[in-house]
Amino acid sequence: MGSDLLAIQLEVTSMLLDAERRKLLALQREMGALQRLSCPGDINPEQVSDLERQQLNHSRIKLQYERLEQEYRFAAQGIIRRSSVSQKPSIFGTLTKERSPKNKRRLSMPQTSARDLTTVIRLSAGESNGGVSTETGENELDASEALIYQDGNLVSGSLEALTQHLVPTPDYYPERTYIFAFLLSSRLFIKPHELLEEVCKQCRLQMKLTEDRQDKAAEGRLGSHIVQLISEWTEVFAYDFRDERMLKHLKDITQRCSIISENLRKTVGQIMQTLVRKLSVLDKYEHVLTKINANLTDRLRVLKTNPHAIQKDILNVCNDPVVMAQQLTHIEMERISHIGPEEFVQSFVSKDVAEWDERTLFQDMKKTSNLEAYVEWFNRLSYMVATEICMPVKKKHRARVIEFFIDVARECFNIGNFNSLMAIIAGLNMSPVARLKKTWSKVDTCKFDVLEHQMDPTSNFSNYRASLMAAMHRAAGAHSDRERIVIPFFSLMVKDIYFLNETCSNKLPNGHVRFEKFWQLARQVTTFCTWQQVECPFERHRKVLNYLLTAPVFYEDSLHLVSFDCEGPDNHLEKERFKTLKSQLLDQ
Repeated sequence: MGSDLLAIQLEVTSMLLDAERRKLLALQREMGALQRLSCPGDINPEQVSDLERQQLNHSRIKLQYERLEQEYRFAAQGIIRRSSVSQKPSIFGTLTKERSPKNKRRLSMPQTSARDLTTVIRLSAGESNGGVSTETGENELDASEALIYQDGNLVSGSLEALTQHLVPTPDYYPERTYIFAFLLSSRLFIKPHELLEEVCKQCRLQMKLTEDRQDKAAEGRLGSHIVQLISEWTEVFAYDFRDERMLKHLKDITQRCSIISENLRKTVGQIMQTLVRKLSVLDKYEHVLTKINANLTDRLRVLKTNPHAIQKDILNVCNDPVVMAQQLTHIEMERISHIGPEEFVQSFVSKDVAEWDERTLFQDMKKTSNLEAYVEWFNRLSYMVATEICMPVKKKHRARVIEFFIDVARECFNIGNFNSLMAIIAGLNMSPVARLKKTWSKVDTCKFDVLEHQMDPTSNFSNYRASLMAAMHRAAGAHSDRERIVIPFFSLMVKDIYFLNETCSNKLPNGHVRFEKFWQLARQVTTFCTWQQVECPFERHRKVLNYLLTAPVFYEDSLHLVSFDCEGPDNHLEKERFKTLKSQLLDQ
C-alpha cells in the first residue's frame, strides 16, 4: 500500500522536477545570451531575481524527489510492515491494463453548433473520410481547414478553424464548454498571448465590418459578445494575465469596446477590477508560501541540533481527531482554490527537448507554483505523520499517536478529504514507522485495515475511485457546504490527466487538432474546478493550523535515526543502514 502511494508521488514529483529544469535551462540560456551581447551591468536585476528564484524552486523540488526516491528504495528492499513490496510500477501503473472502457461508446461534452463562416464536415457513425459531405458558408475554407463533427460532436479541426470558432460575431457566441476546452488545450499549440493577439485581430475585423455597415445594433451586440468572452477568459484563466503581453492585448480590445456604450465601459471596468483583485490575492498567497518555506528551513535546522527545543507533541496541540481532520481540510481547500486549471496542462505536457531548447522563452513557461505547492503539501503531511510517531520516547505514547492519526484519517474519509487521508496512510506506511514492530503490537489496527482496504491501490485504485464517486454523488445532491466537500487524491488525478495526454497524440495525421481528446481533458479539469468553488464550513483553529503548516519535520536519514532510537535494528538490512547513518553523522 505505502509503496504504491510513494510510487505515485515519486512519478508526479519527477514530472514537476523536469518542468522546473526546463524553465531553469531556458532562463540560464537567455541570460547567457545577454551576457555575450552586452556588458554585465546591462543585465536586468529582475532577471537575476528570476534566476535565483528558479534555482531555489528547482533545488527544492529536486530535494523532494531525492527524499521520496530514497524512501521508496527502502520500502522496495522489504523494510515494511506486514507485507512485501511489489516491483515499482511505471507512471501508468495498472492504468495501461484497465484504462480501456468496457463500453466502447464515445463520451463527449456538449458541443457548439457549426458557424456560418466555417466549413463543416460531418461524418455519420462509421463513415470514412472518403465519403464526406461539406457545407460551405460565405468564406469557403479548404477541407483541411475545416471543423470535423461526428454525431453532432466536434472531434477535430485545424488550429485556425478552432481559433475562428472562438471569435464572436454580432450573431454568434461560442458555448462556454467550448471556450473552456479550447482555452485550456490551445496552449499546447499556441502561446496564450499569441492566441489573444489573433482573437483581438479577428474581433477588430468584425468591428470594422459593423462600422462600415453603420449598424449600431450589430455593433452593440458584437461589443457585448467580445466583452463577455474577455470576461470568461479573465475569470477562469486569470493567471494568463500575469504576462504583460496579455495585458497589452487586453487593454487594447477593451478600450475599443468601451467607446461603444456606457454600459460596456462599466462592465469593462468591473472586469479589470476583478482581474487585478484575483492577481493580487495570488501574489499574496505565493508570498505567504515563500515565508512558510523559509521558516520551515530555519526550524528544521534547530530541530536537528536540539529536537526537543521547538518540537511539540501534536496531541498537546490537538487531541480531537474531528477537529484535526477539519483543520487539514481547511489547508487542503485553500491550496486547491489557488490552482489554475491551465497548470495541469503547463506542468505535464511532454515536449521535444531539442525543439523546446531552441524556441521556448522563460517568460512563455507559465508558473505552476500553486500545483507544485499542493504536491509538496502532501509530501510534508506524510513526513509530519512519520515524525510525530517517531519522536516520543515511550512506545505506549507512540502507539497513541498512531491511533490518533488513524482516527484522523477516518474522519478525513467521512468529510471527503481523500488527499489528507492518503497522505496520512502514506506516512503510516513509511519504513521508519512501519518497522516499529513493538509499537505496532500496542495498536488496535482494525480501523486502519478498513481504511487501507478502502484505499487499496490494486485494480487502479478501484475502491478509492468508488468512494470518490460516492462523495461526488453526495455533493451533487448536497444541502450544505459540508456535504459538497470533495478533495481528491491529487497526485492520482494528475497521473490520470498525464496518462490521458500521453496515450493519445494531440494531432491527427492530416495536421488537425484531435479535439475529442481535449473534451475529455476539459471534463476532468472542469470537475476539479467545481470542487474548488466550495467554501470550507468548519471553524478555524489558528493554533492547530499554524502547527500543521510550520512544525518542523524530519526527512529520510534523520527520520531513520530517530526510528532506530525508538527500536533498534533487528535484521541485517537495518543494521547495515544504521551503521551507515551513524558513520555519516560522525563525518559531519
